[in-house]
Amino acid sequence: IAMNEEPHIGDLLRQLRDDTTDLLKKEVALAKTEMGENLQRTARNIGELAVGAFVASSALVIVLMALAFFLASMFSRRGMDEQAAEGLGLVIVALIAMATSGVLIMKALSALKTHSVAPDRTVQSLREDKQWAQNKLS
Repeated sequence: IAMNEEPHIGDLLRQLRDDTTDLLKKEVALAKTEMGENLQRTARNIGELAVGAFVASSALVIVLMALAFFLASMFSRRGMDEQAAEGLGLVIVALIAMATSGVLIMKALSALKTHSVAPDRTVQSLREDKQWAQNKLS
């Protein structure tokens, strides 16, 4: 096309098609990268959560047993039968542990739900690209 000639509609449409194809390829590459980053971060967080839970549970068992024995000792000193005191101490500690673990599990699940693995930036960019293409075609 010479400098003073205007481009033909066919040339403009081919250029638009080529630009749109190139843009979509770049958006797909961005989506793959973003999803990979999100999945990697989520996997790392879940791994750390699992290791931390395992280590904490070991220590927690010892602390809970000590608390149960302490409660049993208190009940026993107040005249309760030794076996009944041990049973009551274990039940009380078990109920406290169940309530605490319920709260912690709910908090962790809520935190995991707030982090999306979906490529949010890419989806937004694709919406903008769609709007741009529609504006160019109209």
